Amino acid sequence: MAGHSKWANIKHRKAKGDAQRAKIFTKIGREIAVAVKQGGSDPEVNSRLKDAITKAKANNMPGENIQRSIKKAAGELSSINYESITYEGYGVSGAAVIVECLTDNKNRTVGDIRHYFDKYGGSLGAQNCVSFMFDRKGVVTLERGPDMSEDQLIEDALEAGADDVETEDDVFVIYCDPASLSQVKGSLEKKYSISEAEIDYFPQTTVKLEGENLEKFLKMIECFEDLDDVQNVYHNIELPEEAE
Repeated sequence: MAGHSKWANIKHRKAKGDAQRAKIFTKIGREIAVAVKQGGSDPEVNSRLKDAITKAKANNMPGENIQRSIKKAAGELSSINYESITYEGYGVSGAAVIVECLTDNKNRTVGDIRHYFDKYGGSLGAQNCVSFMFDRKGVVTLERGPDMSEDQLIEDALEAGADDVETEDDVFVIYCDPASLSQVKGSLEKKYSISEAEIDYFPQTTVKLEGENLEKFLKMIECFEDLDDVQNVYHNIELPEEAE
């Protein structure tokens, strides 16, 4: 169950300086706003909001920022209209890319996404043009505690309905069917501190880019991630270790 992490390979992360941290908070704030609009401001009865708060805390978002986002969303629901949209396309050399967005202006968002695909040698494609190359999995991550038993955690995860468990240096990554994510998370959070629970895309096969093509592709992904409208970016490129 251990080994090279599928999760680490798709989690392309940049150094979280002040500017990047602010962007992350903006993206999570949008998730909170959508969750409040759909299910209310009480995380005990709104599981989507509870998950967004868990993600906010995992990214060191201050408690006052979280509460401010909830109150702002609850007080401005009539003027907030974020829509979830997923774009698919091809990077340089035909690499597959999926970009998940939350936006209040579809024309702006699709224009930005198309611009960066074109700028870095790719193209925006039609819906479902590359998603068939990926599997969707529920992913639960939790930090490795000093007294945590790996064998016990694996046993608990499998009993909760998980399909697989991978161990990283400082986290456990638990995989499950997307339909079982709430069940697995709910069972594990009774005993463990959950860092994140979400549904991710995993490429069925990966491709390797080198040199200028790899640089162009990584720059394109970076530009996507810098957009406030973009929540997640997935691809089928095998990243070098220094870029993971």
